[in-house]
Amino acid sequence: MCQAVLPLLILSTFTLAAEPKKTGEIPEVVITATRSENSTAKVPAVVKTLDKKQMAERLVRTFPEALRETPGVMIQKTANGQGSPFIRGFTGFRNLMLIDGIRFNNSTFREGPNQYWNTIDPFALDRVEVLPSQGGTLYGSDAVGGTVNAFTKDSGFLREAEGGFFAYGQADYRWSSAERSNVQHAEASIGQGQRWGLHVGVTLSQFADVRTPQGIQRQTVYDQWAFDVRLDVALDDHWQLTGVHQQARQNDVWRTHVTTAAVSYEGTTLGTDRTRLFDQERSLSYLRLVGKDLDAIIDAASLTISLQTAGEEQFRITGAGVRSFNDVDVTTLGVDLQFESDSPIGRLVYGLDYYHDWLETDGANNFAGAVADDASYDLLGIFLQDTIDVGDRFHLILGGRYTHVRADAGKFRNPVGGAVAAYSDEWQNFSASARFIVDLDERDRFQLFGGISQSYRAPNMSDLTRDDFSATGIIEVPSTGLNPETYLTYEIGLKAQTESVTASFAYFFTQIEDMIVRRATGVPGQVSKANGGDGYMQGVEFATRWQIDPHWSLFGQIAWVEGEADQFIGTTQQTRREPLGKIAPLNAFGGVRWQTHDNRFWTELVCLTYGEAARLNTADQADTSRIPPNGTPSFFLLSLRGGCQVNEHLILTASLDNLLNETYRYHGSGSNEPGFGATLGTTVKF
Repeated sequence: MCQAVLPLLILSTFTLAAEPKKTGEIPEVVITATRSENSTAKVPAVVKTLDKKQMAERLVRTFPEALRETPGVMIQKTANGQGSPFIRGFTGFRNLMLIDGIRFNNSTFREGPNQYWNTIDPFALDRVEVLPSQGGTLYGSDAVGGTVNAFTKDSGFLREAEGGFFAYGQADYRWSSAERSNVQHAEASIGQGQRWGLHVGVTLSQFADVRTPQGIQRQTVYDQWAFDVRLDVALDDHWQLTGVHQQARQNDVWRTHVTTAAVSYEGTTLGTDRTRLFDQERSLSYLRLVGKDLDAIIDAASLTISLQTAGEEQFRITGAGVRSFNDVDVTTLGVDLQFESDSPIGRLVYGLDYYHDWLETDGANNFAGAVADDASYDLLGIFLQDTIDVGDRFHLILGGRYTHVRADAGKFRNPVGGAVAAYSDEWQNFSASARFIVDLDERDRFQLFGGISQSYRAPNMSDLTRDDFSATGIIEVPSTGLNPETYLTYEIGLKAQTESVTASFAYFFTQIEDMIVRRATGVPGQVSKANGGDGYMQGVEFATRWQIDPHWSLFGQIAWVEGEADQFIGTTQQTRREPLGKIAPLNAFGGVRWQTHDNRFWTELVCLTYGEAARLNTADQADTSRIPPNGTPSFFLLSLRGGCQVNEHLILTASLDNLLNETYRYHGSGSNEPGFGATLGTTVKF
């Protein structure tokens, strides 16, 4: 049944000339691609979007899992509470995460899949934009695979009648039998239309041990809480002031695959640790002043001052009973200043941003935790982008960014001799991009787009000073003297949006230079880092949706990526070309949907499928607790879901997940996914 979906998806691409009925599935305006509001028809990229209605219908559990049906995005789950998206083959600190346009990445983010995005509460989000292979010139370091911008819910005061008082809210409940989870969320907004508004939300989540087709997976239980507060005030007709505070915490998230609670999957090895768990906490507070329609040389302006904290605590008991801990605390001050101006040479977006990290760490080696103690990290960027309309149908976007980075590591353990060490370094970079979009018809239904984009990733504190586990039985030690990574991406694609069909196709090729890769030090079970990974990443993405009539629609997508880079041979300076680690196999998603004319009732049958991931490099082969000896098997995940809006106050949603009760895990993950089960959701609006 699931295999039959793919021919329907391919067939639907040949219906672009069909008589239209507007789908409304793609937003009219996106922000991330140009740092300002812009029509999707004018953006030289396929910006993947996800709104709160879609997240509610899909009954998403965590923020990384919310992205798993997004074209070109694969999800890896080191643990049940630790997920990391792969965007165009890159993950971890090679993807840039933004919250309301504010940089979420900090200097302690680890190599490869990591857990940090799990601290973002999906119930607090209004929408998400995924911009693949771009963002380096507008947002700075780390935007290699892409840039993800999560926009949080606002107070809604601008959508209310002028001067009128408003108060409304909603309560959400999500229950899952196979995930054995309970999630409660409540939010409320009050204010005066067009003048001010206050929004408050809170989410409480409890996750019991996952029920897989093999039985209960022990030590996948954890809990999480989050809350957010936002105040919007209209100072006058042109200026608005916004204040936000968000906070979230995870407790006792086990990294199950390295413990004795692990379950073997297709020959994976079992862990030996008695305990290995993480606690995480983060907060974001910011003030933002925004001016629009200023009728001056500067048409729009914004100033954002932010303060973030991130805490990560690890606790471990080895098989021999040895106890150890690591504690990493990061405080980040951010300033972002942006202007927009019309000029004789086009629409200009320009400004600067600055982020400063303070690091305090503690651990078992008495010098520092997983990264250097008493450390700081600075990122300063100056950017300029020009959007030029060449006639009515050709649009050109040119951009550039200067970046200055400085790292100061106060205390860390020197891997040679074990004494305390300190280190400082700084780097500079200029990145540019040139992208175009051509309207192929007068109604902006079909566009050809493409371009060349540079991206850049400076060595962070994790690269330079990490002293912690990196894979099965492997310790990573500090590595100073690293150079930045640079990337050059070429992309070409087509977009179409008629009244009945939406479709997109893109091919990209990313040239990699000086990628920071791990290499053996000569000490058994120990690796350090060095520049050496020249290589490439390339791929194809296709997505489509066909609204057959007001009731029925077909949708689907398919993505393929592959890449290679030079890896060091043992402790030598020699390298050999190998596949890049944990690359997503060929994957597809598709389905059929029925809904009533007023969308009060809806149901859809969907299928997510991954091919076999058998192209492994040396590091993948050594990661025996997560990746089977012959690679990760393929799987088909079939689900049936639907919903009913009972009245204006009550919405019911349900899904039957993994209908075939298939045993599966995402490539590179540390535990199996849930078997057949039901998920129920309730939303009460008041």
